[in-house]
Amino acid sequence: MRSVPLHLEPGSDLRRSLEQLAQEQNASGFVLGVVGNLAQAAFQCPGKIAPTVLRGELEIITLQGTLSPEGVHLHLSLSDGECRVWGGHLEPGSRVLKGADLLVGLLESTAAAATETAAAEASANEPLEPLEPRVTIAVRSGCPFSRRALRMLRTLGIPHRLIEPSADGPVPQIFFDGELIGGYDELAQRHGRGELEALRRA
Repeated sequence: MRSVPLHLEPGSDLRRSLEQLAQEQNASGFVLGVVGNLAQAAFQCPGKIAPTVLRGELEIITLQGTLSPEGVHLHLSLSDGECRVWGGHLEPGSRVLKGADLLVGLLESTAAAATETAAAEASANEPLEPLEPRVTIAVRSGCPFSRRALRMLRTLGIPHRLIEPSADGPVPQIFFDGELIGGYDELAQRHGRGELEALRRA
């Protein structure tokens, strides 16, 4: 498991941001901790037909649950200005007020797990695809160019391995067969020239 910090700016959708993180990282995990407040909270109370929506300065008390590329299951509790505690199943529409900082624990990426499973089940007499993807990419959570690069690789069906960026290095950093080609702009240029076709999954 690796711990991933996630900072949300004012106006960010709490649930959508966690869904996006799981999709970008292509990994499952769970929320380890959260500090922050909301301007609006949307949550499903037990037995209610529609979500409850609160507005104001709402302090987040807890956020627990799981996330994966297929979706999230999260339970939120919060306090309003009268110190009344509310809670339920987190729904889209919960907007950050001043900011929120989360720590998310991510398990082994589903893509890597699927690759290892396929390799283990393949016949020993049949040639196997290389287990190590030819493309490696260093990204940082919250970086729009990292999101664009990951979206392009997923859309084109190009296997890739995620690594942690250096502390002060720019992101994304994209490597083909271990050689740095640059960032998102260089990736887009190669796509425009048709040079990414050879990297696509067969």
